[in-house]
Amino acid sequence: MPIVTKTVAELSAALRELIEAHPGGADSGDEPVGVGFVPTMGALHEGHGTLVRTARSRNDIVAVSIFVNRLQFNDPVDYERYPRTLDADVELLARAGADVVFAPEESEVYPDGNPLVVVSSGVLGEKFEGASRPGHFDGMLAVVSKLLNFAQPSLLTSKKVNYTAFFGQKDAQQLAIIRRMVQDLAYNVEIAAVPIVRSDRGLALSSRNQFLSEAQAEAALVLSRALFLLKARADAHEPLNIDDAVALIDAEPLVELDYLEVVDPSTLEPIGVNCQDTPFTGSALALVAARVGEVRLIDNMPLGS
Repeated sequence: MPIVTKTVAELSAALRELIEAHPGGADSGDEPVGVGFVPTMGALHEGHGTLVRTARSRNDIVAVSIFVNRLQFNDPVDYERYPRTLDADVELLARAGADVVFAPEESEVYPDGNPLVVVSSGVLGEKFEGASRPGHFDGMLAVVSKLLNFAQPSLLTSKKVNYTAFFGQKDAQQLAIIRRMVQDLAYNVEIAAVPIVRSDRGLALSSRNQFLSEAQAEAALVLSRALFLLKARADAHEPLNIDDAVALIDAEPLVELDYLEVVDPSTLEPIGVNCQDTPFTGSALALVAARVGEVRLIDNMPLGS
């Protein structure tokens, strides 16, 4: 079973002990000790398991955080009903190969209440999910910026270490914003994206899927069908004709589409060419969000090379 820590001091001590016990990284000729970190909000599913297994396959030591971050919830009710399943989460993490779990209380992460100095997500955080959930990405960065520092192994040892944080591709906008923060603020960490894990029928795995009825879960499959339609056209270098994918979703009465856009993966700016009437070339990212009953779902699909 992984070591479960509740405070930053306990997390640091556990990581330090594991790094110092590892044979590598001590001498100039040694390979660095690889430390992988996977931030989560808990209520873990097989998609999270894939994140941790990927981190395990690339690193010597793997730490996972479980913290439901109030600052990124716009709706207090949504925050309160977010599942807290620590025991089940730790069992899943044990099977996936995590070494350390960091499961702090809010007072440990924000000891003085809401932080006064914050990281802004800027224009990247104002569109798509940011437009529907104002302030969401600023709240996300508030905690991710701290978690990346809490688990920073170079502060704990004189050994050489490689530090990588793993995030799911499903939250594509979040991933782009975190990468930009790490670049702009010169964080000493590599950000690695792990592809979306889907059900056998194509639905992107999400902690929110448990709130869908059987009929709603069936209806939600239209989101991945629309994305795979765009992918097939991109792979064939055909015009994407996004309107066809929108019509496919609009035809499902249980699904209320918020947006379906094809954007640049780094800037999240809409792709103005190669979408409607001309053969698709290059690379892009298709983003979709919709409400199915009371549940808001997001999904995405990389397109092209």
